[in-house]
Amino acid sequence: MRKLKKGDSKLLNAWAFYDWANSVYSLVISSSIFPLYFGFVFPKENPTLLFLGTEFKSTALISYVTAFAFLTVAVLSPLLSGIADYVGNKKRFMQFFCYLGAFSCIGLYWFSKENVYFGISCFYFGLIGFWGSIVYYNSYLPDIAYNDQQDNLSAKGYSLGYIGSVVLLLFCLYLILGKEGEEAKKAMRLSFVLTGIWWFLFSQYTFYYLPKGNKSNNKVSTKILLNGFKELVKVQKQLFNNIVLKKYLIAFFVYSMAVQTVMLVATYFGEQEINWASDSEKTRGLIVSILVIQLVAVLGAYITSAMAKIYGNIKTLLVINIIWAVICVFAFFVSEPIHFYATAGFVGLVMGGIQSLSRSTYSKFLPETQDTASYFSFYDVAEKIGIVIGMGIFATIDQISGSMRNAIVFLALFFISGVFLLTRVHKK
Repeated sequence: MRKLKKGDSKLLNAWAFYDWANSVYSLVISSSIFPLYFGFVFPKENPTLLFLGTEFKSTALISYVTAFAFLTVAVLSPLLSGIADYVGNKKRFMQFFCYLGAFSCIGLYWFSKENVYFGISCFYFGLIGFWGSIVYYNSYLPDIAYNDQQDNLSAKGYSLGYIGSVVLLLFCLYLILGKEGEEAKKAMRLSFVLTGIWWFLFSQYTFYYLPKGNKSNNKVSTKILLNGFKELVKVQKQLFNNIVLKKYLIAFFVYSMAVQTVMLVATYFGEQEINWASDSEKTRGLIVSILVIQLVAVLGAYITSAMAKIYGNIKTLLVINIIWAVICVFAFFVSEPIHFYATAGFVGLVMGGIQSLSRSTYSKFLPETQDTASYFSFYDVAEKIGIVIGMGIFATIDQISGSMRNAIVFLALFFISGVFLLTRVHKK
């Protein structure tokens, strides 16, 4: 197959389609059905479990495991990105993490209270697979799209992801609703298998068209690890000599830790803290809430892209951070399903926007270079370390206070800090 040129619509569509493939993980595993299943395995009437000799509140444990997975990705991604640029075949690295995540999703079928170590391991490797592949996926953006295409392409990717994941979630919902007890649990476990298969199969379209990476005649040798670190040192110096990019990365680090934490714990919060009338209402209500978030997020991504064209990326991000801070404070008082639905709608509106605009803003600030994987590894490391801190703080407050409400309202401080830091970034 001939190599497609930068800006080619077929290449751009293939890149964006990976969001269609992998976003089912974000929705089914991270956001909806796995938290529900986890809640049935460890109900709020008996929320503690023994793990590695320590008694944990179940939601605190899953938050700690999530934080540890992101710490693993944060340590690995700079090294692996440097290696990918060095050997000139970052597509292979992206495929490895994609397949690791997909097969880990399938492994969650065997998650149970009696098989908790295996289940937690699959959850852990699924996270690593998803976020590890995103490092390389994001790094392709400036390689395949011109500057004036990047905002719309980034929004298109997220929108495809939201739509594709909703399609699978609706099918999973069809399998689950109307079932009780063990039958409902089995349908949920089947959803994990379908997620892994979907992710694996649809990613093949992306991998068929994406180039291997920047051409390189370098061969793998014993020095490759050192070369990867040397490349990171070089990129780090260039990043911190760019004052605007440095200020933006600091702001992104602060507000991103709150954004990602809220997204990762939202369904656990709804499962534990909302007064549902029955288990069936809880299942239906939480999945409907997630669907609302996903569908509104498609609109939010495009509204944000349009606002950025009128007011600029930084000013738009300022407004979105203020809205996020208000949402966190309001969440402290949410207790009834109707309040949870309303909150979900506002979360969806700003969730897609802040993700797509943050990614494309960083891409625009980058200097002209072929070394995109290493540059984007810094972006991803900032995001992952932020999640480690955010989830760690959230889990600790949840474990000590026994309430997720106290933990989620604390996150408003990060959004307020993000607003202040963004005012120090050049507005254009």
